[in-house]
Amino acid sequence: MNRGFLRLDDPVTAIRGIGEAKALLLQRLGIATAEDLVYFFPRRYEDRRQVVTIQDLAPGGPPQAFRARVVSIEQRVARSNRRMQITRVCLSDGKNVAWALWFNRWNLSRILREGMELALYGSLEPRRPVPELLNPEFEILDGSDPRSVGRIVPVYSATAGLNEKWLRRVIDTVLETLAPTIADILPPPIVEKFHFIDAASAVRQMHQPTDEALFRAARQRLVFEEFFLLQVGLALRHRRGCLEKKAPALAGQADLTRKFLAELPFELTDDQRRVAQEIADDMRRSVPMNRLLQGDVGSGKTVVAVMALLQALDSGVQAAMMAPTAVLAQQHALTLNRWLAPLGVEVGLLPGGVAPAEKKKIHEQLSDGTLRVVVGTHALIQEAVSFKRLGLIVIDEQHRFGVLQRKALNSKAGAEAPHTLVMTATPIPRTLALSVYGDLAVSTIRQLPSGRQPIKSVWIGDNRLPKMLRFLEGEMAAGRQIYWVCPLIEESENFDAAPLESRFEKLRREFPNRRLAMLHGRMGEKEKNAVMTEFSAGRIDLLASTTVIEVGVDVPNATVMVVENAERFGLSQLHQLRGRVGRGPAKSWCILYADPKNPEAEHRLDQFCSLSDGFAIAEADMQLRGPGEFCGVRQHGLTDFRVADLIRDGAVMEVARQEAFALIAQGDPYESFPLLMQAVLSRYGRMLDIARTA
Repeated sequence: MNRGFLRLDDPVTAIRGIGEAKALLLQRLGIATAEDLVYFFPRRYEDRRQVVTIQDLAPGGPPQAFRARVVSIEQRVARSNRRMQITRVCLSDGKNVAWALWFNRWNLSRILREGMELALYGSLEPRRPVPELLNPEFEILDGSDPRSVGRIVPVYSATAGLNEKWLRRVIDTVLETLAPTIADILPPPIVEKFHFIDAASAVRQMHQPTDEALFRAARQRLVFEEFFLLQVGLALRHRRGCLEKKAPALAGQADLTRKFLAELPFELTDDQRRVAQEIADDMRRSVPMNRLLQGDVGSGKTVVAVMALLQALDSGVQAAMMAPTAVLAQQHALTLNRWLAPLGVEVGLLPGGVAPAEKKKIHEQLSDGTLRVVVGTHALIQEAVSFKRLGLIVIDEQHRFGVLQRKALNSKAGAEAPHTLVMTATPIPRTLALSVYGDLAVSTIRQLPSGRQPIKSVWIGDNRLPKMLRFLEGEMAAGRQIYWVCPLIEESENFDAAPLESRFEKLRREFPNRRLAMLHGRMGEKEKNAVMTEFSAGRIDLLASTTVIEVGVDVPNATVMVVENAERFGLSQLHQLRGRVGRGPAKSWCILYADPKNPEAEHRLDQFCSLSDGFAIAEADMQLRGPGEFCGVRQHGLTDFRVADLIRDGAVMEVARQEAFALIAQGDPYESFPLLMQAVLSRYGRMLDIARTA
């Protein structure tokens, strides 16, 4: 390594000892530059400060650090496996002797010499006739301080071809050169306010902790810095949304809204009223609304969305609702037509795959303004679609759309910015919402409408399958309908799970006198829509499906949801599936047909069956699976942190958000804090679609 010229943004191949082969291995760990190495923090630490004697090593005890000299070295081939070479080294600390064994370390005989002093870390194998250590970590002592004993040693995530010792040595060497060049990007007032240590010291402590208090201070600073960078990016995006374009101030006479509420056959919950008011207040302003509406399955978000649509129509603008699937778009269109047709409002449907003549007609009606409400899928963001005056966008199941898709639909409003309401039936833990949707205001419906039936959830194994099948026959005999969900469409070599196609054939043989149908994602849109229409109309008794029915479909007569191989699903996804039943007056069931392979999987199933609140399930799911996999949010790239933990450090996220939004409100951060803004744009510029003009 050329110490005088190495920079943080240099590729790892600029570091002495790292060629193309090692660089490819480092790439597996997400390390491409010298900076990546500096910020590749340990996954855990081992306290090796106490150096013991060989006599102190207890068979079967924890690994310990000790020093010893090499007395003798021998190599031999294992009798049971001729491809296994064993290196056996006799070690002595002057008083006691132990043997160390390494397997297939062919070069050890060239590295080790009799009389060499080693620093070692390992534990004695239990029940051996002589004291033996298997594959202990070691370091040759040549007069310098050892890296692997006598201190708190970092343990890094490694990959095949790279070992811990090599990684430690390279990172220590790079730190020595680059730590002094790490810039303090946090604004000085914030550093002073929270008494943060400087960035270089924080990074050093993460790799080479010397003291528990200093280590905690280092982690605290780096956690805040990571969250702060993200929140500054979100604050910039929020400010740009407020300043870039004006939105139409939707403060019409509310005639349609009043008629709709007067004819509504049920009372709104307090939560629905409160959230509807928050949305209405936002839409009356010329600042574009960007609001996330989250609520549990069946909490009545659609009614609130309809009230927002009617406010838009009362104010003379058009409204669009985008759903992730054609089945869900059709469901929304049917619901909106049922509620809006009596008010004289036509609702258009524009899914993918619609007939060319129908598509052309809808395009023309949207363009000339005769069609005021449209529901669609990604087809809405196609270039051919234009609106006369689009004032409100409602996006359902927001987590299934990327930032750029949302932006493409927003651009359909032309010179104005539309108000945007995004909805999700997957309750999102607060810290995750601040990370992924941090530029949105959040409205939450927690109350369920009166009359919603509690759903009984149980999980069963193969031994109870015959009893469950008899129960399903009884439900169908009583005129009820059943969902049966499988994780796969067909047999797979990679997954030991029941495929839908073979399960469907078994169910047809089991229930020869019942009307069964199958639904999955490979079917054409017309075929899928036809099946769902038949099921919704009660002309199908049992629908075997993949998770294509996970969201939105409303069939009040469906009373049983069977989920096969339930151990393969996340808790939130199971909760979404459970929400397809319990929508009518009859008692409803969610039956998890599972084969958990370990106690952890059993615990997850027990936990699901004991919880009914979607917000509690979301928190449990995020803790079990991690925020990166929760609801597929990894596509956003906003949950990957080097140090910070969204579950553990949620309170820090709140503080970082307050400070970031306050900073952006003060003026031009590019002029006042150029290093900070350079870091924000480098990390989140493309991801959040923020630019210097923000």
